[in-house]
Formats: sequence, C-alpha cells, structure tokens
Amino acid sequence: MPKAYWIARVDVHDPEAYKAYVAANAEPFRTYGAKFLARGGAAERLEGGSRARNVIIEFESMEKALACYHSPEYQYALSLRQPVSRADLVIVEGYEGPQPG
Repeated sequence: MPKAYWIARVDVHDPEAYKAYVAANAEPFRTYGAKFLARGGAAERLEGGSRARNVIIEFESMEKALACYHSPEYQYALSLRQPVSRADLVIVEGYEGPQPG
C-alpha cells in the first residue's frame, strides 16, 4: 500500500494565535501516525506562487491521511487555524514500484 503525503503551504497572519492550532493538531497527528518530513524550513521558490511556510507530512496510507483530516480532532484544530492563516493543502498518494530511469 503506498504512503500518502499532506503537502501544505501556509501564510500565517497571527503567529501567536497559530500556536493554538499547533497544540490542537498534535493529538490527531499522533493518532494517525503522521511523520513530519518538512516543517517550515528554508525554501526557495523556483516556479509559480509561494507561501511563507511549507509542510510535508507522511502517513502510512491515503486512508489514514484522509481520516486524520476528517477527524473531529483535526477539524477542531482547523477551526483554530483558518481565521489566522491562509493555506493550500493537497493529499498526494506516494509512488510504489521501480523508480523511472
């Protein structure tokens, strides 16, 4: 079963209030086995638009990634984030099989 990844780009408008979102998302991420691969580190935009913060989170499957997002616990955290930030989020299924070329 391929892994799945949340890929998020976020602009935070109120860093102090954003801390409540970070605290609230810890439990659903722990419950669904989230593993942070990138979390707000240095980034260089090469094409297209960008946001200030980039996050990549790995889950063991698409089902777990979606279940985390739709869980009541994450939806609560989301209600704390949305008023204080603007984000783009996609969930992408990983590639299984031989790597090309």
